[in-house]
Amino acid sequence: MDRFGAMETFVSVVEAGSFSGAAKRLNLGQPAVSKSVAQLEEYLGTRLLLRSTRGLTPTDAGLRFYERAKRALEEAGEAEQAARDSSAGLSGRLRICAAVTFARLHILPALKAFMDEHPHLEIDILLDDRNVDLLEEGVDVAFRMGSLEDSSMTARHIAQSPRVVVGTPRYFEVAGVPATPADLSQHEAIVYSQRGGGETWSFSQGSREVSVVVSGRVRVSAAEGIRTAVLGDIGLAVASQWMFSPELSAGKVRAVLTDWRLPPIDLWALFPSGRLVTSKARAFVAFVETTLAAQSP
Repeated sequence: MDRFGAMETFVSVVEAGSFSGAAKRLNLGQPAVSKSVAQLEEYLGTRLLLRSTRGLTPTDAGLRFYERAKRALEEAGEAEQAARDSSAGLSGRLRICAAVTFARLHILPALKAFMDEHPHLEIDILLDDRNVDLLEEGVDVAFRMGSLEDSSMTARHIAQSPRVVVGTPRYFEVAGVPATPADLSQHEAIVYSQRGGGETWSFSQGSREVSVVVSGRVRVSAAEGIRTAVLGDIGLAVASQWMFSPELSAGKVRAVLTDWRLPPIDLWALFPSGRLVTSKARAFVAFVETTLAAQSP
């Protein structure tokens, strides 16, 4: 029995939900697919699939085998792709996706160094704060912040940034500087209306935890709006240090309540499921990771 081929067949059967669907995907006859799975079950000494009139369902053992077999197939494919790419160098088109503000501040300014290193590579950048469908948009790698909801995609943790309460010196001159999280209820808050934002801001100090409900007349749905509103002296906001790193360094924006800790924000590199991760995508992720590490204080 070809163990690698049997693993590939079994993974296709689970994903297609039938022997016929897997046969079509693999361009094989249905009897060959059924025989391959039967041989695999005999080899492993356990039932992998439950067969019924409604279709095929993996057993507990089958589901565990599927998850590990799929990962092994992906890693084998990546190894083959890496070998091909290393002999040819990085060339062709790389399509990436990132949030507008993060890309403007941390990817685009550093991009020339990556392009100089790989002169035969073309880069297509999709700037979007939404969680776009990577397969539908043809994206090789996407950079997303916060918690991940879609567990089907391959993800790699890149970096983490503290979150802080920020405002301009002009705003604090007029409104005063909050000394405790409770003081925020007396301030004009700029509320981020997307996932991960909202009116409830949670702080910790050692073992102590405090949640404050803020209010403000301005709500925005994109990070660029948060930046513009804060820099326009409208109010204060919770944001990652990444979002205001130039202004924090220049003193145009000030972080307050720094003796309290807000939940940090994570940056992930996401790769579309069902496709090999190319050396181009891996190289660009490593480049972004190195760029952010060099910016860390």
